[in-house]
Amino acid sequence: MEEYAREPCPWRIVDDCGGAFTMGVIGGGVFQAIKGFRNAPVGIRHRFRGSISAVRIRAPQIGGSFAVWGGLFSTIDCGLVRLRGKEDPWNSITSGALTGAVLAARSGPLAMVGSAMMGGILLALIEGVGILLTRYTAQQFRNTPPFIEDPGQLPPKEGSAPPPGYPGYGQYQ
Repeated sequence: MEEYAREPCPWRIVDDCGGAFTMGVIGGGVFQAIKGFRNAPVGIRHRFRGSISAVRIRAPQIGGSFAVWGGLFSTIDCGLVRLRGKEDPWNSITSGALTGAVLAARSGPLAMVGSAMMGGILLALIEGVGILLTRYTAQQFRNTPPFIEDPGQLPPKEGSAPPPGYPGYGQYQ
């Protein structure tokens, strides 16, 4: 599958960790800006300061949490690729489940099982949607004619002479 042709594993871990941190900071920043605005005292100045303060304090923490999740997920995924010798959706699903379990380890075995199930189900849904979209777009392009840059490359219609420059042009005159 071409969608799994990604960077080699050591760089993939760093790349995914940075991407997850960025997503966490941006998403957490937007969420905390709204939350800080709503929870601040009345008055535009107070609400603006509350919003900025909440973003400044919480967005890096949320980004760090996302980075830990992304780094652990990619590390497990790379380990599974190395162990199994192939890249497929099962690696991602298993990585999601194991990541959920490892991150919930401090809460006990029951929490680990619940988090592993949630991580596996979430990644299975994500992978399933990706596969369905890939198949849908592949079917969409299966019925289209090939792209031809020069209309002179088209074969002549029945009963008509080909355009000049087409092979066999002289035999119709």
